[in-house]
Amino acid sequence: MSIRLPGLLAALTLLVTTTQAHAWWPFGKDKSYADTRYPIVLVGGIIAFDDILGVDYFYGIADNLRDYGAQVYESNVSALQSNEYRGEELIVQIENYLAVTGADKVNLIAHSQGAPTSRYVAAVRPDLVASVTSVHGENRGTVLADVIRGLTPEGGIGEGLADSIAGAFGALWEFASGGPNPDNQSASTVLAASTTEGMAAFNQRYPQALPTDACGTSGQHSVNGVRYWSWGGTGVHTNLFDPFDSIMVTVTRLAFPSGVKHDGILPLCGMYLGKPIRHDYRHNHADAIRHLFGLMGWETDPKTLYRNHANRLRNAGL
Repeated sequence: MSIRLPGLLAALTLLVTTTQAHAWWPFGKDKSYADTRYPIVLVGGIIAFDDILGVDYFYGIADNLRDYGAQVYESNVSALQSNEYRGEELIVQIENYLAVTGADKVNLIAHSQGAPTSRYVAAVRPDLVASVTSVHGENRGTVLADVIRGLTPEGGIGEGLADSIAGAFGALWEFASGGPNPDNQSASTVLAASTTEGMAAFNQRYPQALPTDACGTSGQHSVNGVRYWSWGGTGVHTNLFDPFDSIMVTVTRLAFPSGVKHDGILPLCGMYLGKPIRHDYRHNHADAIRHLFGLMGWETDPKTLYRNHANRLRNAGL
């Protein structure tokens, strides 16, 4: 069977005019596709780390961004602490990144609790931040934390035991990841910050770019010179071989009311911030950072989402 030249040329033209074609060329990668004006800083959620034994929190994502021209740093804030505490740690790290690169600002791309951590930084130090992007962000808390709070009342024996365990675990985790805070990890603090009540109080202090309605889908795109985006998903069990999926199905089935859309950990309504990109990916909370080890379903690989967003930032002059 022969292939006509006009048809082949038409197919190639279609290829190079699509979004993905800008990230992949017939003769190699577009090395400037993710080359943003300001460095990208990835910010993790609860039990955050940059890498442990060579395994990244944002599994394979930073290296993929670098392959397409991005300058990327993986932050390493406290595993178990409040948004404000982690935010102050992040400010110090950002200042170090800026000193090394000579840049004026950074683009923060944040997962889970990393979203309010980054929002805090943007609120108190907008001079350091060009943009904040919330990925499956914990912007309104989670009923999972509410349930746990009900089982371990504040000041009770259970809370004290949890803090003791968290202290030991946190110290080990921080040591393994080279984290900044081996001596002050607190399960009760991060739990209080993650309840719907705790996040409501945080949002009163730092409301920037949050939708005004409880389940609003968009907020202000630009606040104090900082631009905000978000994306999210509502997958739960997306891969039969991923143990994280089985855990989320078992646990969240008991916590989330019927009919409430969520990603296994966070409600969909809490994922919106600033300008929405897309919030119906069939990704669960762990899929959003490509865990466990890249196991997920047939939805778009998150590496593509981060890479395309870097290009979005680039096109916005950020």
